[in-house]
Amino acid sequence: MQSIFGTDGIRGRFNEEITCSLAYKLGYALGSNLEKNNPILIGRDTRISGDILLQAITQGINASGKKSINLGICPTPAIPFLIKEGNLSSGIMISASHNPPEYNGIKIFDHNGQKITKNFENKIQKIIEESKQNVSISTKVVPLKANEDLMDTYTKSLIQTMDGESLSGLRIILDTCYGSATTCAKKIFQSLGADVKVINNSKNGLKINLNCGSTNLEPLKKALRESPADMGFSFDGDADRVIGIDSKGNVLDGDHILFLWGRELMEQKILTNNLLISTQMANLGFENSWKKIGGILYRTDVGDKYVHDAIKKKRAVLGGEQSGHILSKINNFSGDGILTALQISKYCKKKNINLNDWLKSSFVPFPQKLTNIKLNFNINKLNSKNKILIDELIKNFQEIYSENCRVYIRPSGTEPVMRVLVEAKNHKKVHSLSREITNKLFFEIDKIIN
Repeated sequence: MQSIFGTDGIRGRFNEEITCSLAYKLGYALGSNLEKNNPILIGRDTRISGDILLQAITQGINASGKKSINLGICPTPAIPFLIKEGNLSSGIMISASHNPPEYNGIKIFDHNGQKITKNFENKIQKIIEESKQNVSISTKVVPLKANEDLMDTYTKSLIQTMDGESLSGLRIILDTCYGSATTCAKKIFQSLGADVKVINNSKNGLKINLNCGSTNLEPLKKALRESPADMGFSFDGDADRVIGIDSKGNVLDGDHILFLWGRELMEQKILTNNLLISTQMANLGFENSWKKIGGILYRTDVGDKYVHDAIKKKRAVLGGEQSGHILSKINNFSGDGILTALQISKYCKKKNINLNDWLKSSFVPFPQKLTNIKLNFNINKLNSKNKILIDELIKNFQEIYSENCRVYIRPSGTEPVMRVLVEAKNHKKVHSLSREITNKLFFEIDKIIN
C-alpha cells in the first residue's frame, strides 16, 4: 500500500493530489475511526482552496455521525492547543505550510493534540481506498461561521507564556506572509507593549508564501533597512515556523534559535542532560559549538514528527529544525512560530541585550548550501525497484563525498524535488561540490527513470 501521507500529513496541488473527493473521504474516515463523540476541530490557512476543502471535510465528518467545529483561518499550533484545552476528539489543519498558493494539505491531530501515528494513518487510508467512488462535492462554498472565542483562547495562551514580561521599548517588524499569522501576530505583540510594524499582513491566499515569509527573507530585510527596528520575524504560511532577522540584517535561523534558547535553559539547569534535538540539516558549526559548552546534539531525519518522537523518547525539553520549526515544552512540543518569536523577544528584553549582540554570542556556522533538484515525477509513486535504485544512489553519493565535508541528500516529503545539502569549512569547496554533486545526481536519476 503506497501511503498518501508524507512527512507532514497529506500534501499536493489542489485539484490534482488534493481533491474535494479525497477531503470528504478523509473526513469520513477520521470520524469513523474515532471512539470519542466529542467534536473535531478544523482550521485552515488563507489559501483560496481552503474553504471548499473545509466544506468537503465537514460533510465527510457529518456523514460519519460525528460533529465538527470550524476555527476558521488560524495558525496550525492553535489546533493542538485547543484540542487539549477543549477535550476534543481530534483536529484537522488545512494547509500546505510553506508551499506556494497552488498547493494545499491536510494535517491531522489526535485527542492529545499530537500528529496521528503511522498506524492511524494506515487505518484512515484503508477506509479511503475501500471507498472507490468519487464523491461529488458542490463547488458552491457555503460559509461556515468560525468560532472566534476559541481563537481568543489561543491568543491569550500565547500572551501568558511571557510570564508578565512586557515588550515595551522594543521595535519589531513582522512578515506574516499573507497567511495564518495575519490573524493574531500583530495584536499579540502590540498587546505586550511592542512598537510593531507588519508587512504582507492581508489574508491573501493568492499571495501566501510568494516571495515573502520564512522561505524568502528579502522583504523583511528591506523593511528593516527602511524602518530601523530592534528585530524582525518572518513566519511561514501556517505560522508554525519563524526565522528572525537582527537590526543589521543577520539571520537568526532555527539552529541559532536552538543554540541561544538552549543555552539559557542550560544555565537555568532545566535542559535535560544538556540535550537538544535537531535534524540532519543542522549546521555542523552549531553541533561543534554546542558540544564545546557541554551540550549534546541528537540528530533525526528531517521532519518535525521525527524531532517530536526523539524529544519524547529522550525526555528532552527543546528541539527543532533549521527551517525555524521549534518544539518546546512550553506548549507540549507543538511547533509555533509566534510563540518562538515571543520567547526570543522576551529573552532580549530580560537580558537587556539587542538581538544583534545576542546573535554575535552564538556559533559561527560552517558554509552550507542547499540545492533543490526539480523532478518531473512524484517519487512516492515510483515502483519499488526504482525507489531502491534511487535510495542506493543517494547512499553512494553521500559516501563518496563524505571526506572533509558533510553531504546530506533526501527527497522532499512535500514537493517533487530532491534536496542536496553540502557543508564544509571552505566556502568555495561547498559551492563547487554542490554544483558537481547536483549535476551528477540529476544525470544518474534521469538514467534510472528513463
